Amino acid sequence: MTDLVLIPGLLCNRELWAHQIAHLAHIAQISVADVTKDDSIAGMAQRLLAKAPDRFALAGLSMGGYVAQEVMRQAPGRVTHLALLDTSARPDTDDQLARRRGLIDLSRHGQFKGVTPRLLPLLIHPDRLDDTLLVGRIAAMAEDVGQAGFVRQQTAIMGRIDSRPTLPQIACRTLVVGGVDDLITPPEVMRELADLIPGATLHLLPACGHLSTMEEPEAVTGLMGDWLDAT
Repeated sequence: MTDLVLIPGLLCNRELWAHQIAHLAHIAQISVADVTKDDSIAGMAQRLLAKAPDRFALAGLSMGGYVAQEVMRQAPGRVTHLALLDTSARPDTDDQLARRRGLIDLSRHGQFKGVTPRLLPLLIHPDRLDDTLLVGRIAAMAEDVGQAGFVRQQTAIMGRIDSRPTLPQIACRTLVVGGVDDLITPPEVMRELADLIPGATLHLLPACGHLSTMEEPEAVTGLMGDWLDAT
C-alpha cells in the first residue's frame, strides 16, 4: 500500500483533507503533516521529512504546496508521486506581503477571529459563502491552528523563495489541480506550475475556488485516486 503524506494550507488542518482521507484509505496509508510549529517553509519541510516514511506520495494545497515544493528540493528521491493543489511557485508580490502583514497585525491586536471572515471570500467560490456547514468547517480549522500558529505560518509564507527555477527538476508523476474561480492562485498560476514540471497533468475544476478539496471533494478524490494508481 502506498504511503501518502498530506500537507494542509494556511489555517487548515486534517479536516481540509477529510474526504480524501476517508475515501483513499483503501489504497494508501495516509498521514497529515504538522505545519503549525515552524516559521519557515524549509523548517516545515524538514519536520515533515523527519516523520515521513522512506518513500511516499505527497500532496499539498496552497501553503501545503509551497512545503511540497521545498520537500522536492530537500529530498526529491523520497517522493514517488506529487500533487500540487491550488498553489503557486511564485513568491509573494508587494501587495500580497502587505495584506499578510495587515492580517498578522489584526491577529495580534486581539482580533484573530476577524481574520477568517476577511479571508473567506478569497477561499471559496461566491456561491458557497452561504453554505453554513462549509463555512463552519473552515472557521473551526482556523480556531484549531490558533493565533500563534497563524503568525508562524504567515511568516513562513512571506519568506518563501521563488520555486520556478527548480520545478523542471521534478521527475516523479505530478498532478496539478486548481479551481477555475480561485482568486488566490488563479488558473494561469496553476498552468505555469504544470508547464514547468515535466509530464505534469493539469485539471481545473469549474465553479470552484481555492479550497478545492472541500468545495469539490468527490472530484479531487477521484483525481487523486487515479494519480496514486498510476505508476
